[in-house]
Amino acid sequence: MKKILLSTVAALMLFSCQNEQTESSDSNLNISARRACATQEVFEAQLKANPALALKMNEIEAFTAKHSLSNFTGRLVNGKIQIPVVVNVLYRTAAQNISNAQIQSQIDILNKDFNALNSDYNSVPALFSGVKANIGITFVLDQVIRKSTTKTSWGTNDAMKKTAQGGLAPTSPTTKLNIWTCNIGNGILGYAQFPGGSSTTDGVVIDPRYFGLSGAANAPFNLGRTATHEVGHWMNLRHIWGDATCGSDLVADTPTHNEENYGVPAYPHYSTCSGNPVEMTMNYMDYVDDNAMYMFTLGQKNRISAIFTANGARASFAQ
Repeated sequence: MKKILLSTVAALMLFSCQNEQTESSDSNLNISARRACATQEVFEAQLKANPALALKMNEIEAFTAKHSLSNFTGRLVNGKIQIPVVVNVLYRTAAQNISNAQIQSQIDILNKDFNALNSDYNSVPALFSGVKANIGITFVLDQVIRKSTTKTSWGTNDAMKKTAQGGLAPTSPTTKLNIWTCNIGNGILGYAQFPGGSSTTDGVVIDPRYFGLSGAANAPFNLGRTATHEVGHWMNLRHIWGDATCGSDLVADTPTHNEENYGVPAYPHYSTCSGNPVEMTMNYMDYVDDNAMYMFTLGQKNRISAIFTANGARASFAQ
């Protein structure tokens, strides 16, 4: 009887421990150890909901192929395109209500990464040194809007951008970059809307745990590069592997990648695609850890600059 009782107690203790472990892991369920960006999935859902978007995107691609920064005639600030940023903070917990200091740290990172002022810029391997680029776009914090919510996670259906669903509508989306910080869920670090989509949902969404340098930011995504990656999408850059095995990111000077890379890949990392090129794993549009991404290319710069030229998809930002 004593043995049975002891066995029962042991079983209950084991069950209790398992429950505690489950609860503990559940509390961190959405903390990602691998980069996960939902931009392509959101884009495909938008195409399915609005077939006319495909035509608009084809027009943008045709325009992009013919234009570069040399055609730019819009407003410059100190010789650079300057983008006002509105940060919309949707929070349920104190940690999600990120500080102004954390928000400013993210703006500072964007300014460094898009102007080749990041401290790791000179780490670009010699093989790629001839194509590394200073994008030449600056960002200035325009406004921070905060809203308390009871929502535990927001998903990727743009609910955070709609007041009717408890979110915050974008502020002047044709002249200001809107960034929402909220718990997205499902391990998603962030996502963005490509140029050409509806202005009512235009902008970038980032989980506060991967935003900026301080407060709630979590390693290995605590250097603000999630925003750099997502703003790259907002400026019409695709994932470097083209979201397909040996796919195309529509940029001529980036090597063909087998697929996304994670963590901190050893250099050189060779592709098995045609020609076996060395993959540009340190490009901001791959999926590596924050401390392993630190460059854009000249081809990506030309692709970005096209959307800000006269009649470009984001020409209103340069008026």
